[in-house]
Amino acid sequence: MKRKLPSLQALSCFESAARYNSFTKAAQELALTQGAVSRQVAALEEFVGQRLFKRTAHGMTLTQVGAQYAQTVRAQLADIEQEALHVMGFDESTPQLKIASVPTFASRWLMPRWAQAIASGQIDCELHIETRTRPFMFSDESFEAALCASSESEISRWAGTVAIRLMPEKVVPVCSPWLLKQTMHQHACTHSEALMHMPLLQQSTRPMAWRDWFMAHTQTVPPQAQQGPQMELFSILAAAAKGHLGAALLPTLLIEEELESKALVCLSNSSLTGERAYYLVHPEHQVSPTLQMLIDWLKAESEQA
Repeated sequence: MKRKLPSLQALSCFESAARYNSFTKAAQELALTQGAVSRQVAALEEFVGQRLFKRTAHGMTLTQVGAQYAQTVRAQLADIEQEALHVMGFDESTPQLKIASVPTFASRWLMPRWAQAIASGQIDCELHIETRTRPFMFSDESFEAALCASSESEISRWAGTVAIRLMPEKVVPVCSPWLLKQTMHQHACTHSEALMHMPLLQQSTRPMAWRDWFMAHTQTVPPQAQQGPQMELFSILAAAAKGHLGAALLPTLLIEEELESKALVCLSNSSLTGERAYYLVHPEHQVSPTLQMLIDWLKAESEQA
């Protein structure tokens, strides 16, 4: 069946004109004439049967449907460009593997160990990583696998996949040394009592984390247990804690460097092993030799974590 697709040049002209609200600036960016950009956009409007721009007293602006279409086109052109660059850099002599991963785990745990494995000659593989924080359909993506943090019940709902449990997620309360010192001085409290007087940084995807930690260790839940700045990523929470903004509940395996350098200090010797763990997930019945190599390597590394 013949696809009903607009031309790539028309889409490029439209996306550039939409960003600038100007055919002239789009023409300069694309090294075309203003007339050529205008004709390409007009051809696209005819193709989709909708006005994408409207003239105003101050120039031109997107219509409502044009603004929505521009957002979609921009994302799709970025995907096309990324995949083209991937193909351009492909080397058949080196095994290739494309995976998705939660961002902080990839940057803080996976990459340092992967770099060491490559440098030592333990692994010969080109690993391509894109971040994902939510489950997705592998049929809609080009990933061979995904690394995620999830509970057993959540991971079981990821249809059509096999999940390999790598390691549990142990979290500890941490803050900056400066905040700890200030809190102990201001409230005349001990190191172990300081947490009860601090602002608590919240991870937006785990709103009950602090309550669970306090219930497990002190049986006393302070009023601020579910209050405070909300952040999605562990890396942002770590940065906020280092910036003296409050205490954060963070997995020990993701803050090894901060704990060693004393940029962050533990507020309790007790960790909490919750329901969540780190998993490698891949589609059923789809394990390439390269993916199997990654699985074996991850299992060995996680046993040492």
